[in-house]
Amino acid sequence: MKLSICIEMIFAEEPDFARRIQCSVDAGLPQVEMWGWRNKDLDAIERVLAETGGQMVSFVSEPGGRLVDPATHNDFLRGLRESLPVAQRLGTRNLIVLSGDAQNGVSREQQHEAICQALKAAAPLAEDAGVTLNLEPLNSRIDHVGYYLDSTEEGLDIIREVNSPHVRLLYDLYHSVVMDERPEDVLQGQMNLVGHLHVADHPGRHEPGSGQVPLETHLRWINAQGYAGYVGLEYVPTRNSLDTLHATSALVQRAMTSLRTGL
Repeated sequence: MKLSICIEMIFAEEPDFARRIQCSVDAGLPQVEMWGWRNKDLDAIERVLAETGGQMVSFVSEPGGRLVDPATHNDFLRGLRESLPVAQRLGTRNLIVLSGDAQNGVSREQQHEAICQALKAAAPLAEDAGVTLNLEPLNSRIDHVGYYLDSTEEGLDIIREVNSPHVRLLYDLYHSVVMDERPEDVLQGQMNLVGHLHVADHPGRHEPGSGQVPLETHLRWINAQGYAGYVGLEYVPTRNSLDTLHATSALVQRAMTSLRTGL
């Protein structure tokens, strides 16, 4: 497992967004990620990445449309075609895609099928660009009330139905725990379908150790399943960002070390 830093939340005390990359590199964590790209100074981001050796590992393909609604699929695919050159420019190999909010008066079966169809249409574009699309379930109880895809199980069903190595699940431990899921239950035997991870504690969506979730235990289990991708730290720090990163890096290292030593 490798750490990446969501600089939308972490180092937010630095008003210059591109400079947050420098902050992360200086902390010994050169892999970063962001949300949308259209409201960013891409020239500045590209320059700082080149100057520091940082890496932008993930961002959101936008405008995303609502995958649950076939009427938005053309907008989604257009947005993906516009996002892929940005990914190439920044050296990014992971793009996040979102289901959108549930449609009133439309069955879940129809909305599920619409998501599958959108991703099947997008998969060849991602493959040609050498990019992986990571579909992210979000919690619908606190942060994203009304969001359609709030179940890891259904997300994995969609990934299997799309059946492309360039479409995977973004498993967010925070959102999953809010929905009363445990990774040991919902991911058992299916880690090969996970392309990216996000982590925050609960309650509060703050740094690991601030809440009640046994994140070290969960990460130890995920590591034991052979997951070798990024663990994106996507939390709101309760104190200085750098201090929280030191503590969180130590937690992840313990999870990995305990596996290697058999502790």
